[in-house]
Amino acid sequence: MKQVVRRNFDDSVSAYEAYERRTGRFETLARLLDAELRANAGGQLGTVVDAGAGTGASTRVFAAGERTERVVAVDVSRAMLRAVDTDQGQPVQADIDRLPLADGAADAVAFTASLFLVPDPAVAARAAARALGPKGVVGATAPRGWVTAAGEDIFAGLERDSRSPTGADEVRAALGEEFEVTAGTWRFATTAADVRQFHAIPAMAARLYPKLPPAARVERARELLDSLDGTVEQRWLWVVGTPR
Repeated sequence: MKQVVRRNFDDSVSAYEAYERRTGRFETLARLLDAELRANAGGQLGTVVDAGAGTGASTRVFAAGERTERVVAVDVSRAMLRAVDTDQGQPVQADIDRLPLADGAADAVAFTASLFLVPDPAVAARAAARALGPKGVVGATAPRGWVTAAGEDIFAGLERDSRSPTGADEVRAALGEEFEVTAGTWRFATTAADVRQFHAIPAMAARLYPKLPPAARVERARELLDSLDGTVEQRWLWVVGTPR
């Protein structure tokens, strides 16, 4: 499955960046998560591991934080990492459940929009616990979906549901096994056009049609979502944890 995820994101760089330019969603998630991480770490995060950095929207946010000394951008996709700003050091191609750091080397591990993409988030949670120092902090976000103004899932009347490899509740439970956690939900007003743009990313269209090749799944996603209109609410789970 990891190889499938890597290939999906290797094929998704331009569409991923187009969605980010349109919505700024991953930067916004990173800014909110950074604030929660700092609130739980007394404000100082010397070394931050950006686990699942993508093209670096989250890396830039963490690097801009006060008293941050180093951000280690980690991602399974080499194509994604080529877009990461290297001012903070060379990005590292690696699985996020096998973080390439010495024990206790990090002050924070941030899975901004990535932990729901691994088949077993508990393995990644243990890797984060190993990499963190005794006062370290971990954070993650995971999508809870899109709802109408009436509170209905926008996929309820469609033939497909947009599913992550790992659900948001599983992400929270995995971190809860290793850390003392707090959690909540962030809500963002968005549009039907933004939902279509999200699923124009081959890796995200795989949430709908995982067995189709990239171009075919994007086209099928476009057809499926063509009838959506108006504004909707996107919901993301956030979880922050500290060592027990």
